[in-house]
This record gives sequence, structure tokens and C-alpha cells, in this order.
Amino acid sequence: MGDGGTVRAPEWVQKVANVLFCLVAIGGIGWGGRETWLVLSGRHQIDEACAGLVPAGRVLALSPAGGKVTHRVSYDPIELDDLLSGQECELFSTEAGEQHGRDSEGRLFFTGAVGVMPGSQQVVADDPLEQLLNPYGGTAYPAQPLGGGIAGVVGDAGVVVHLPCAEGKVGSRPINALWARAELLDPKRSFLEGGQLGGSDRNILADTAVRTANNLAERLGCAERLPDAPDDVPALSEGPIPAARAEGTCAWYSKAGYARQRTYPDQVLESRTDAKLWDEQCGLIVNENRATGLYLRGTAEHRSLIRPERPGQWFVSLHTYSGADATKVLLTSTSSDEKPEPAEPGKAGRSTEEPVWWASSICDGHPQVHTMTLAHGYNRLVSPRMTKIFRAYVDDVTRRRGCSDIAFPTASSFRRDGS
Repeated sequence: MGDGGTVRAPEWVQKVANVLFCLVAIGGIGWGGRETWLVLSGRHQIDEACAGLVPAGRVLALSPAGGKVTHRVSYDPIELDDLLSGQECELFSTEAGEQHGRDSEGRLFFTGAVGVMPGSQQVVADDPLEQLLNPYGGTAYPAQPLGGGIAGVVGDAGVVVHLPCAEGKVGSRPINALWARAELLDPKRSFLEGGQLGGSDRNILADTAVRTANNLAERLGCAERLPDAPDDVPALSEGPIPAARAEGTCAWYSKAGYARQRTYPDQVLESRTDAKLWDEQCGLIVNENRATGLYLRGTAEHRSLIRPERPGQWFVSLHTYSGADATKVLLTSTSSDEKPEPAEPGKAGRSTEEPVWWASSICDGHPQVHTMTLAHGYNRLVSPRMTKIFRAYVDDVTRRRGCSDIAFPTASSFRRDGS
């Protein structure tokens, strides 16, 4: 027993304890060193692939970004001199690979993309065979405005934002705006909440898209910057919903009571309204029971009518395209044997090939193009009646946005389709 009555451990016990302490410390340093190396390596990979535009720290904070992060080496990094067609970078992580059953392999989990407007891409109106709903009956999550004073869209996997860039240039070509997208690829169930992206990932993607746009604006010499992204981006609303409950982009349809008439759609797929959006949509859906009834009554007059067999197969899709997008809208997709059909601002009409109509207007000095697409089959039953539906939609959008110089298709363009 030593001074003060303290019991001193045997010397061999103290040596063992010291060795164990050192081993734990060394192990901690080794683990910490590995984690530090992975973070530094991940940052380098992101900066290299995305030309330093995408904030690496935010990407590494995403749920699927754990483990080793790499980029697709077969892709060239983003090139600022080639933004007219859009540029993107793709990132892989071992965390995403493990969630897909690839224990030792990385898997694509994130895409960052940037571009300018006007760019080289065309905007194509909805196809009459479009699938507005999951064909197997799953819940749809229509895209919503980002809000916060930002021209942005939140989708089921990512966020896209636009930023004005007056008098900007890419090389010698003038531009007037730019865009940036941050997106996760096919996140597994462990990364989702209630079937969609978790709140943390949604917030990080919004912040990433905004920061990427601002970084690109600085590189291109644009004067404007986007404000900070909202701190709490709401989850997407489920759809479709009964038409009577519409209160966003399809509220006009609810107020008019069209759904009470059995010929018209009785469900809607909508988003919140936002005048900053360059693409605003209202989807009108004929539910399966009503579609079947319409089909059975319609076969007496239309003998070759095909029966609808999946949810939402019969629909009316209404879109408004603004600004640069409004100058590039095509009514049908183009291929080697098809002649492009532009929806020209200042004019109105109908596609010669498909049940797709367009109207136009001027809002705050900028062109807008409004389109309506009817699903194949359904168009044969309702085309002549759709003039008032399209007119009501265009009136709603142009009133909300304070538009003028409205051009609307002639009544004769809503001719009866087929027999």
C-alpha cells in the first residue's frame, strides 16, 4: 500500500493497459485517416468531373454518397465552352453500390448538369401516348415549384433552377439565362421517406442546384445571383386527386365544374402555381371506371376504338412554356421521316399529325406558348368539345400572369377525329 492508502496496480497490468490504449489510439487515427482520405478523394473526383461548379461538400452530404466516390472516367469533364447543348457530370459511390447488392462496386448515384438559354435543345409537347400516371397504378408525385423567389422545379429525384443572365455570352453566342440541375439516380428504399426523397436529401439537392447555378453565373460573368435555397423544401403532393379538390394549376377546372359531366376527366394531376416557372402543367385524368363507360358508349359510333387498359391512359395534358422555352416548342417529336411542327409564338393552331393544339400570349414582355394534348382514343370522342376546356385553361394562365396579345386556335381546328 503506497502513500495515501492508494492501491497501485501491478506493473504488468499497467504495461498491458498502456499497450491497449496505444492500439486503440492508432486504430482511431487509422480509421480517421481513411475517412479523411475518402472525403478528400471524393472532393477531388467531384471537382474534376464537374469543373468545380458543383459544391462537393453538399454532394458528399447526400444519403447515397457514403464510401468511395468516383466519377465516370469515360466522360469528359464539363466544358464551359460547350454549354449550348447542356453538360453533365456523373458520380458513383460504393454506398449506392451496396444498396443495389454490389458490395465492392460503386454505382451511379448523382448527376449534376448545367446549360444556357437559348440552347440547342428543342421542347416537345406531350405525346398523345404519354404516361402521366404509373401504368401499374402506383402513386404519382407531380413536380412542384421550388419557391423562395427562385425559378425552380422540384421533381421526384432532383431539382432544376434557372437564373437570368442578361447580355451574357458563351463564346461569341449571346445568351439570356442559364440553368442547373442536381439529381439522384434511382435511390433505393433505405434512402426514401414515404416513397419519395427524404427531406434532408431534397434540401441538399435544392441547395446544390442553386449553388451550381451561381457558380456558373460567376464563371460566365452574369450579374445576377439566385437567393439561398429554402431551408425546408416541402415533400411532393400525391396524385391524381379528385377534380373537385384541385386548388393549384387545375383550380380553374374545379371551379368550372367540368368533372361533373361524364364526358370530361374527373381527376387532376397538378402543382402549385408560380409565375416564375418556365413550364407549368395541369393534367386532367379520366379514371378507369369513367374511361370504360366512355369506351362502351363510344364503340357504337367509333367501331375501331381501342379500349383503355391502364390507369390514366385517357387524359388531357395542358402546358404553358415561358421565355426561351416558348420559342422552341414543337408539337410532335422529330425523326428522319417527320417534318418539325413548331408552335410559333404570336400564332395558334393544331398539329397536322396529332391531337395537339397550341395558343400563345405575351406576359411581362416575354412570349408564352400554351399547349393541349389529348390521349389517343379519347380524342376521337371529345375533340370538338375541347375548345372550351383549352380556352378556360389559357384564360386562367394568362389572367394569373397578366398576359396580353392572346392568340387562340380557330373553332374549326377542333374538328372531329376519326370514325
